[in-house]
Amino acid sequence: MADVAPAVLGSQEEALVEVVELSKEFDVSPPLLTRLLQGQQKSFLRAVDEVSFSIPRGRTFSLVGESGCGKSTLARLVVGLYAPTRGRILIDGKELSRLRSRREQAQVRRRLQMIFQDPFASLNPRWRVRDIIAEPIRAHGLMSDRKAIDRRVGELLELVRLTAADGLKYPHEFSGGQRQRISIARALASNPEFLVCDEPTSALDVSVQAQILNLMKDLQRELGLTYLFISHDLAVVYHLSDYLGVMYLGRVVEWGAARNVFANPQHPYTRMLLDAIPDLEMSGRQRIPVRGEVPSPMDPPSGCHFNPRCPFANERCRAEIPMPIPTVHGGEVRCHAVEEGRLTEEVVRDALRRPLAEEEVP
Repeated sequence: MADVAPAVLGSQEEALVEVVELSKEFDVSPPLLTRLLQGQQKSFLRAVDEVSFSIPRGRTFSLVGESGCGKSTLARLVVGLYAPTRGRILIDGKELSRLRSRREQAQVRRRLQMIFQDPFASLNPRWRVRDIIAEPIRAHGLMSDRKAIDRRVGELLELVRLTAADGLKYPHEFSGGQRQRISIARALASNPEFLVCDEPTSALDVSVQAQILNLMKDLQRELGLTYLFISHDLAVVYHLSDYLGVMYLGRVVEWGAARNVFANPQHPYTRMLLDAIPDLEMSGRQRIPVRGEVPSPMDPPSGCHFNPRCPFANERCRAEIPMPIPTVHGGEVRCHAVEEGRLTEEVVRDALRRPLAEEEVP
């Protein structure tokens, strides 16, 4: 595989973020004494497996997939909370792992921030909101005058549709949606260009989700922000994304322009995820049901990880890891069936008619 991130889907837009063959393994071995007594070897869990993609400046790249596929681990790798086992992460052409001095690291890390999933756990309950939002300003040395910091905090609160007076309150005095607005204000305090959003709306009511998503779209237009948006909800990413990547057991199995992936999915897993969305238009079209469960990442299937659940799998799928190939709409897909042209209309119809095996019935 080439040691460069994929081109931005044939676009001439400048890539702000590049992820190149990124992998992360966790040591999940029993304690040393247990291994010695039982004659066991070390065990490793590969949460992210050679992931590559690029995000153009000012755009949104969304990653979707079932729980446990490695989305949140990838988010933490990108912002530096985890160190990658292999691979590279570049922000505006600068590789994070090669930044040696604290000054260089601070300059780059100020440009990227993260919004966490749970607004109830991500804010310090003992601090007032103004201190929570002011912390990045002080940590990065952006301002030192207390009055100037207070003015900036008030501006940030108003930017996320709260009031400057809310800075005197504590997090427990706000609703879940308001807390997430505070988290967004804190993320914007260091004037970042790139935000990693780890399922920022999954803990919120549906009506509040829409408000937060609309706020994020408005902020992107006003401030020129670039987003990496992590979600398991395809209905959410449909309205937010410019580009879409689909993850399964640590691998990105398909990615491309969001409108093209939704309109013409290539990978069988992408098709199944899209078929799981309720058909509000009641078109009556047949769907491929989502079969089985996600295998354990401790013991992933050989070859294509999706092969035990795929109605189109053959011996090659069970033995050989698929490599990324270009799709008809300018993205990439990892699938032997797509490469060999096996996903014809007749084959798909047969898969729709085929009943679920007994072990696959919920």
